[in-house]
Amino acid sequence: MTPLALDAQTSLAASNLAALQQRTTGAAKARAQAEEFEAVFLSTMFQHMFTGIGDEGPLGNSQAVGVWRSFLTDAYGKSLAKRGGIGLAEPVYRSLIAQQEIAK
Repeated sequence: MTPLALDAQTSLAASNLAALQQRTTGAAKARAQAEEFEAVFLSTMFQHMFTGIGDEGPLGNSQAVGVWRSFLTDAYGKSLAKRGGIGLAEPVYRSLIAQQEIAK
């Protein structure tokens, strides 16, 4: 092979590698966004679940109850989504990937 042919092959391989890395990075970002979406959804559902509890509990009737419960519901949502969630992240991920393919 001539040096020119090797340079062309090296250039092609480098561009293929860059495209693969970009797709991998895009897929990882899409996966993270899908999981974050599911975590926010679950946190919202947990907030609605806790609204009926009222002022009962160890904190009683103070302003700290609302703040503490918001942190608690966020933590519940993130934890559940990280462990597989309710199956919402996967279709959101597929939709994000499909939208990326259409945009190309």
